[in-house]
Amino acid sequence: MSRGLFVVFEGIDGCGKSTHARRVAQAHGALFVFEPGDTPVGVDLRHWILDAATPMTPATEALLLLADRSHHVHSVIEPALESGRAVVADRFYASTLAYQGFGRGVDLAELRAATDLAIGGCRPDLTVLIDLDPSAANEREARDESDRFESADPQFHDRVREGYLALAAEDVDGWFVVDGAHSESDVAAVIDQRLGTLRW
Repeated sequence: MSRGLFVVFEGIDGCGKSTHARRVAQAHGALFVFEPGDTPVGVDLRHWILDAATPMTPATEALLLLADRSHHVHSVIEPALESGRAVVADRFYASTLAYQGFGRGVDLAELRAATDLAIGGCRPDLTVLIDLDPSAANEREARDESDRFESADPQFHDRVREGYLALAAEDVDGWFVVDGAHSESDVAAVIDQRLGTLRW
């Protein structure tokens, strides 16, 4: 039995990645997963990770996210892929590099090493980055001030966006960048054209 296809959607909050990830998973009969908080263990971790009222260092934030991801990979994602089922994820390890690395300033080499420990060889076959200027994302939906990331200052979100673009530039074959400023239907058409070249 061949290994299932693993496609990840990335981008800043409000870019539309969750909408398209769910849509693509449903269209292809794939398992839809998300981070953080897609397991019983992850639900508790998600609460602490996102709660803006709970102070924590950038390193603590990153380690909690990696703990969630490690458990998620070994209990949900890898078993599905090994069974031959396709998996579509709303966020994966690039989120930690973009948010905690570029956004918070945690050393990228250390984050990559910790990621290797957390997820082993589980890597996406394709990462779809829906790129959108943070100011445009703010116009689409109000920021939740109780959310640790959504309540961060505009400069943080600018750094995260630039981080995503830098990561995509490092691996042009493994990433597909889509302009999220267009209409939902136009973005969907571009994504579907690219995903249509993959073996589901």
